[in-house]
Amino acid sequence: MSDALFIGGQEVNNRLFLGTGKLASNQLIPEVIRASGSQVVTVALRRVDFESVDENIVSYIPKNCILMPNTSGAKTAEEAVRIARLARAAGCGNWVKIEVITDNKYLLPDNYETVKATEILAGEGFVVLPYISPDLMVARQLQAAGAAAVMPLGAPIGSNRGLRTKELIRILIEEISLPVIVDAGLGRPSEAAEAMEMGAAAVLVNTAIATAKDPVAMAQAFSLAVMAGRMAFLAGPGAIRLFAEASSPLTGFLRD
Repeated sequence: MSDALFIGGQEVNNRLFLGTGKLASNQLIPEVIRASGSQVVTVALRRVDFESVDENIVSYIPKNCILMPNTSGAKTAEEAVRIARLARAAGCGNWVKIEVITDNKYLLPDNYETVKATEILAGEGFVVLPYISPDLMVARQLQAAGAAAVMPLGAPIGSNRGLRTKELIRILIEEISLPVIVDAGLGRPSEAAEAMEMGAAAVLVNTAIATAKDPVAMAQAFSLAVMAGRMAFLAGPGAIRLFAEASSPLTGFLRD
């Protein structure tokens, strides 16, 4: 049975999305993508130098991947919109991850500005995936604004602290019809599996892979964890109980 994810009318078979920041060298990007099997790869437009083959990060991303430029560096909706338009004009496609961050300490997204940018760009035909602090009301506003998915953070970006917002993400998964893609903070493959077991549509991982001793092996580990978590979700995990329950009937002993 097919279990493909559809975003913006496009089929995505691998539910591990990749970030490309922090890797020791651009040459690692194709190896990491190959090991993960990822189809969706995000890049910061400010790292794209179309004048230099060596420095143009896009040249290291296989052509069969969906390129998702992000608006990293934007502090307002207007800046995010301008970056998205520049990316599309430069041939990066119409997918965009909206990042609007004004908080310099914790790098938390500005949900209000993100909703504004999403409404504008969705109206212009972009496939918009906004990065947000998990908030049900904001997620509903983004759905109404035309977002293709929502991307709540699991923990502060780059922290590798795991699913610290688990209960809030669970609410989003239960209450909105858009795909929920857990983004930021996942530090271990087991945490990605946990997000998928909850019913997340996908996860996006960057720092945990890029800062591992062996990024290529870690990319494969995350891919396997995402597949296992998704399979567990589809299998329907058993109920959690407060008290013990014997696996076998407590009858029929030899002394009976």
